[in-house]
Amino acid sequence: MDLYSFAPIATVLDLAYSFVVALADGLTPIAGVSATALAIVVLTLVVRTALIPVGVSQVRAELTRKRIAPKLQALQRRYKKNPQLLQQKMLELYREEKTSPLAGMLPTLLQAPVLSIVYGLFILGTINGHPNGLLTEALAGVPLGDSLFALIGGGAVWPGLLVYLGLLAVLAVVAATSRIVARRFALPQPDATPAMQRMTAWLGWLPFITVVFAAIAPLAAAIYLAVTTTWTLGERVLLRRILARRSEAATA
Repeated sequence: MDLYSFAPIATVLDLAYSFVVALADGLTPIAGVSATALAIVVLTLVVRTALIPVGVSQVRAELTRKRIAPKLQALQRRYKKNPQLLQQKMLELYREEKTSPLAGMLPTLLQAPVLSIVYGLFILGTINGHPNGLLTEALAGVPLGDSLFALIGGGAVWPGLLVYLGLLAVLAVVAATSRIVARRFALPQPDATPAMQRMTAWLGWLPFITVVFAAIAPLAAAIYLAVTTTWTLGERVLLRRILARRSEAATA
């Protein structure tokens, strides 16, 4: 079943579509034929701004896990031969620290429907039974509904190819930086098996999947992905610095 055709979701999607169309109309005097592309950027920034509390919750949970990691490892070494007692001691530690193993998970799950609606605007040819007019607009002569492969297959690769290459370059830089940052903030795993270490290494490359998605998705979706991933990276780095300083000050 196509979830985007489910009546409540389709209605919300249609409302979001109407908002972007109105936003593009308002931006036309400023951006001209690129107004719809600019509207996608503005919508993405508005949504990411509204989701800042989710980012705060996720970073706080991350810093808490990092802070109590040594205590958890000590418990695991001490009670590794008694799994039941280990579980009890770990739960006691989480209660003392006023957190849980699932801290930060609920806000992450809550933001998924919002991001899915926004993403759907830029990949669906039909919204609530009518054509998605957003994908018929263009940026630098490239229809927002065309993918990189459609552009190349159609023979008209210049200057539109530069638009796609620019977006893919941004996504690649963001993915590489995200991988470095994630490794820096990763929790130590002294008892990890070689298999777990290999899996962790493979997971570190996941951010680059976004580059692949952007190459095969419509240009509108590629613009959205470039903006949202760049925002997310900057937000995480900034929040980690701010919240880590506050945590250190509170501890002191």
